[in-house]
Amino acid sequence: MTEAEIAKLAAWIAEVGLKGKGETAMIAGFCERLIATGMPLTRAIVFIDTLHPVHEGRAFRWDRETPGATLTEYGRSTEGEAAERWRTSPFVRLLETDETLLRRRIPPEGEVEFPMFREHREAGMTEFVAIVKRFAADGVIGEMDCIYFSWLTDHPEGFRDDDVEALQRLAPFLGLAVKSASLGRIAETLVETYLGRDAGRRVLHGKIARGVSERIEAVLWFSDLRNFTRISDAAPPEQIIPMLNDYADAVVSAIHEHDGDVLKLIGDGVLAIFPAGERDRACTAALNAARTARESVEALNERRIGKNLPATDMYLGLHLGEVFYGNIGSKERLDFTVIGPAVNEVSRIAAMCRSIDQPLLISAAFASSCSGPTRPFVSVGRYALRGVGRPQELFTLDPGM
Repeated sequence: MTEAEIAKLAAWIAEVGLKGKGETAMIAGFCERLIATGMPLTRAIVFIDTLHPVHEGRAFRWDRETPGATLTEYGRSTEGEAAERWRTSPFVRLLETDETLLRRRIPPEGEVEFPMFREHREAGMTEFVAIVKRFAADGVIGEMDCIYFSWLTDHPEGFRDDDVEALQRLAPFLGLAVKSASLGRIAETLVETYLGRDAGRRVLHGKIARGVSERIEAVLWFSDLRNFTRISDAAPPEQIIPMLNDYADAVVSAIHEHDGDVLKLIGDGVLAIFPAGERDRACTAALNAARTARESVEALNERRIGKNLPATDMYLGLHLGEVFYGNIGSKERLDFTVIGPAVNEVSRIAAMCRSIDQPLLISAAFASSCSGPTRPFVSVGRYALRGVGRPQELFTLDPGM
């Protein structure tokens, strides 16, 4: 590559990075431009660790024969086959030696230095180049402490020396653009993981000032676990968090599957909303989520009982009402949540499940907002709810339907 071509490509990747292009688009565009300069590039992989409750990182693959680039999110590389593959990779060699470049010809036959080279040889590759760009301590987030690049060619003569030099010079520009996109994605993950999907999106879109709130009508969901206090007192301490995680996964997944938003995990309790732009649709979504959660909890209980682990069930209250939805708190610590009488009411409705031995209780406001024959509610009577001014008629699903 000429100096002019290197400068042009560096300027291009900086521009697309500033514009916030996705990683797959920027990596595909970068590799296509390398090809246009005459570099014999056949394959490229760029990967970077992240901060995510499930995935360890994200890998972006480009192949000359396939349009665009693809994304793969990878799990933990600390055990099993993934750990062995990582341990024997060229990248670990670079990390151990504190070097930034590893360049190797791939022999057409015989033993190879790294096990992954066997796959590359079968695919017709002739040379492999690995580059690692480390971040300074202040730039490390979680396990995201560097960015990795691998470049492969099937050209009989491999890469030219000036090709490898160009890749080394351009790697910081591409790395900075990918890191920038990854940081944006981490921000999305963090706010959605800890605030909820809709609340997280609202915060990222600028609704972060204290006191900024919106009056909305929503279906409110409050659930908790039957006899959790008794179980937690009797179970070994190391079983409590895994137990909560198991049941939270069943309940939260059901809410998300039916377009609800979880706002709070309060011990064994879950507070969620289904915005009621259309009341009947929101009520239907909440009921469907309740059924899905019930089925998931039943399946979970079978697995836990089979392993001689403590099992429980879910109490659920559903209500519909107006709430204030937004930022509440101090200057130093804010919470994006819902407040208002309806929030207190739904928690009291859920608490009544224990008193009258019903797994699901529904407010009159919720029941009256559901239409059609698919709403088989039966009244369980009128009850005084603690902290609520007047008795409320409560409903449950007709067990015969």
